[in-house]
Amino acid sequence: MASPDSRQSAAAPVLDKDGVRLTVEDAVATVTLTHPAKRNAQSPALWRALAEAGRALPGSVRVVVLRGEGKSFSAGLDRQAFTPEGFDGEPSFLDLARGADDVLDATIAEYQEAFTWWRRSDIVSIAAVQGHAIGAGFQLALACDLRVVADDVQFAMRETSLGLVPDLTGTHPLVSLVGYARALEICATGRFVHADEAERVGLANIVVPGDQLDATARDLAAALLAAPRDAVIETKALLQGVSGRSYEEQRAAERAAQARRLRDLAGLGD
Repeated sequence: MASPDSRQSAAAPVLDKDGVRLTVEDAVATVTLTHPAKRNAQSPALWRALAEAGRALPGSVRVVVLRGEGKSFSAGLDRQAFTPEGFDGEPSFLDLARGADDVLDATIAEYQEAFTWWRRSDIVSIAAVQGHAIGAGFQLALACDLRVVADDVQFAMRETSLGLVPDLTGTHPLVSLVGYARALEICATGRFVHADEAERVGLANIVVPGDQLDATARDLAAALLAAPRDAVIETKALLQGVSGRSYEEQRAAERAAQARRLRDLAGLGD
C-alpha cells in the first residue's frame, strides 16, 4: 500500500514555492506546508504562496485539504520576522511598526489573504492537523471549514505572550466555535489545547491516531463529494449566514435556497 505522503505527491504540483505545494486530483486539491525542518514556521513569502494557491485552484475543485509535512502542522510565525534584519527582501516587522499607519494596515491585510479563501462558498476546506499548531498555525487551521486532528495535536494562541494580538483572521472562527469566554481564556493565557479538549469544545471534528490522519482526511473529502455540488454550496452559504440573521431571516433564507434547488432540479433554473 502506498504511504500517505507518496499518495499526496502522486499528482504533479500546480504550485510549489516558498514552503507551499498545491496538487490537484480530480475534485480534491491538497495544499501542503513543506518546511518540516522548521516545523512549517510561517513567513510573508509563505503567506503569499498560500494566497496564490487559492487563486490557482481549478474550477473543478470542490474540496481542499490542508496539511503539513513532518511532526508539526505549523509552529506559527518564524521568529526571524522580529529580528532587525527580518527576511531577505522583506521589511522586518520592526520596520513596518515604524512606518505609516496605512502602510501597516495594508500589509497586514495582504498577509490575511492567505487565511481568507479557505471559507469560499464553492469549496469545503479540511485542515489535517498534527503536532504543534501554534499562533499563526492555529489560525491557519481555524481558517478551514473542518478540522481533522491527530491525537498528539497541540493548539495554542501565543500572540499575547509576545505582546501582540491574533490578527490572521482566527478570532472570528475561534469565538464561533468555542464561545467568547473560552476563546478569551485560550488567547489570553496562551495555553495548549490538546486533542480531547479540542474535540469536546468543537475545535476538532474528528480525532484519530497520527498514522490515520491523512487517510481520514481523504475519507472525509470523499464523503463531502457524495452530495451534489450545488446543494453543498447552498447549504454552506446558509450555515455561514446564521450568525448575521434572525431566526425569521434564516427561515426566509432557507425557503429561498430551497426554491432555487427545486427549480434547478426541475430544469427551471436560469
